Amino acid sequence: MMMENAEELSLHERRIRFDQPGSIVVLGEVLWDIFPDSSRLGGAPLNFAAHAKRLGYQPILISAVGTDELGVEATRRITNLGLDASLLGCSKVFKTGTASVEIDRDGEPSFAIQRPAAYDDVRLTAEDILRIKRLNPGWLYYGTLYPSLPQPRVTLQQLFDALPGAIRFYDVNLRPGFDDPALVSELAARADVIKLNESEALAVGASLGLPASVEEFCRRGAGRFGWSAVCITLGERGCAMFDGSEFVLAEGHSVQVVDTVGAGDAFAAAFMHGLIQRWPLGETAGFANRVGALVASRAGAIPEWSLADASMLL
Repeated sequence: MMMENAEELSLHERRIRFDQPGSIVVLGEVLWDIFPDSSRLGGAPLNFAAHAKRLGYQPILISAVGTDELGVEATRRITNLGLDASLLGCSKVFKTGTASVEIDRDGEPSFAIQRPAAYDDVRLTAEDILRIKRLNPGWLYYGTLYPSLPQPRVTLQQLFDALPGAIRFYDVNLRPGFDDPALVSELAARADVIKLNESEALAVGASLGLPASVEEFCRRGAGRFGWSAVCITLGERGCAMFDGSEFVLAEGHSVQVVDTVGAGDAFAAAFMHGLIQRWPLGETAGFANRVGALVASRAGAIPEWSLADASMLL
C-alpha cells in the first residue's frame, strides 16, 4: 500500500510557525541495538524522544514492544527515561525489535534489522486518535524505517490525517533493505522539516533529481517540496542548514568518538529545539553540532548529558 501521490502532497501552501505550542508526537521503532559485547535500548524515534526530553519537551512516543523479556525491560527503561509511554503498545504477535550493530574503525555503525517486529504491530484505535488530537501536538516526527512496511504506513497516514497542523519532521535515517526511493520521495514531499546525512542526501538527491551540491540540494529541495528547514549533517565537518532564505555551514567539534549510534538522533532533537526557539540559523547549527558530538563521545544511543555538558564544547 502506497500513500497518496507525492506530487499531490506538496506542502507549498502550508503556513507553519516553528514556535507553535503543543507536544511532540514521535512515531516509529523501539528496538534493542545488539552489539558484539552488549545490548542497548534504541531505535531512532526513541532516541530522538529521549534527547528531546532532556531539552525540556514532553514527547509522546507511539510504538510497541513484545511480551518477551526484552519488551518488559524496554518498557521499564522507557518509563525511567521519563517518557510518556501511554501509547507504547504490547504486541502478542511479534517479538521486541532488535538490530545487530557493527562498528567500523571510524566509529560508524552498520545495522542488520529484524522485521517484522513488535513496533510494526502498532494499531491506533479511534479513541487513541481522539486523545492525540486533543493534545494538539505542535510536531510530528517520523523516519523511513518504520513506514517501510504496510501496517506502519497505515498508522503514519492516520496521524497525517489527524494532525494536519502539526509540523512534520522527517528524519530520513536510511537503512539497507528499507530505503525504497518511491517511499522516500513520498515522505520527503510531505515534510516541513527534513534532516539527512551526507550520504543520504546523495541517495535521495539521485532519486528525486536534486543536485549533489549540499547547498543546491537544500535550495532546490525546499523550492520543490516546500521544506521550511533542511539540515544535512557532514560528520566531523559539521553540518549545513537552510531555512528557505539563509544557508549556513557550521564547523563540527573535535571529540574522541566512542560510537556514533544515537548521535544523529540527538542532533535532530537539538535542531528541532533551535527552530522552536527561533534562534538564528547559525546558532541552531552550532548547538546541534555540539549536542551530536557530545553524544558521539559517550557510549550508547542515549547516554546521560546536560546542556552544561554541551556548552563546554564551545
